[in-house]
Order: sequence, then C-alpha cells, then structure tokens
Amino acid sequence: MTQFNTIQKTFLAFALVLTATFAQAQGTLNDIAFLDGRWLGTYNGGPIEASWTAPKGNNIVGFIRMIKDDKPALYEIFAFEQTDNGPVAMVKHFKPGMISLEEKEVADRYKFIEAKKNQALFEKDDASVRIIYERRSPTQLVIQRGKKENDKWSFVDLFIFNKIP
Repeated sequence: MTQFNTIQKTFLAFALVLTATFAQAQGTLNDIAFLDGRWLGTYNGGPIEASWTAPKGNNIVGFIRMIKDDKPALYEIFAFEQTDNGPVAMVKHFKPGMISLEEKEVADRYKFIEAKKNQALFEKDDASVRIIYERRSPTQLVIQRGKKENDKWSFVDLFIFNKIP
C-alpha cells in the first residue's frame, strides 16, 4: 500500500508540473500585466501617448494616440482578450475624426507566442509581423516590431515610452 501511495504521489506531482508548464506556454493576461499605466514618448516628430488597463474580466484595453504639429495624427485602440489558446491582441487604427483604417468588422489580430519576465511576444495572424512588448525598467516601456529576414526575425524599437507619474 505504501509503494502504491508513493507512485500515486509521484504521478500527481508530475501531472501538476505538466499542467503548470502547459498553462504557462499558452500564456495569460498576467504575462502582459506590465503594460498597465500611462506612458509617454516621441514618434515621427511629435508626442505619442499610450495607456493600458490592468487585467480584469479576461481582457486588457488600451490606446495609443499620436500627435503631429499639435493635431491628432493617428489613434490605435487595443483589446487583449484571454482565449483558450492564450491572449489575443486586437488592434484598430483610426485617422482623425475616428475614421477607421480597417474595415468595420476587421481588426489586426496578433496571437500570443511566448512571455518572459516583463516581456511578451505576439505574431500577426498572417505571420508577417511580430511585436514585442517589453518593460525595460520600472519607468520605461518599449514596443518592438519584427520582420522576418533570411529566415530570422529582426526587431527594431518602434515606440519607446516613459511612465507618466
């Protein structure tokens, strides 16, 4: 009976580790909770501001607004939703006047690939672009865009933000 209990305990421990590993590989909104807050940077000669909420109700929402010559240049609206396969990022772009750049029922969609501490990687549904969200310090957030070149992904900093107190 003791040997059977040992085998059961070993199997149970293995199953728990396997379950935790599988759940982690899929990712959760907690993997991108570091986005939470208000952020300010510079892009294309003007200020760029971003804001994201903390995870709640299986989602994170946020926006980016770009200003050029003291006028709105572009808005991006984000929704990260938890799915059975991990977080999915959906992004819509708008010109001033809230004129959508995508079709009414369409948003750019990015699937979760992996996460490390304060960093998460997403890939566009058509696999043409990868995005890394990275909290480089308590006061700096960077979004990198990646493109595949010679069968390797090459990333460049797209937006560099500093935390707004």
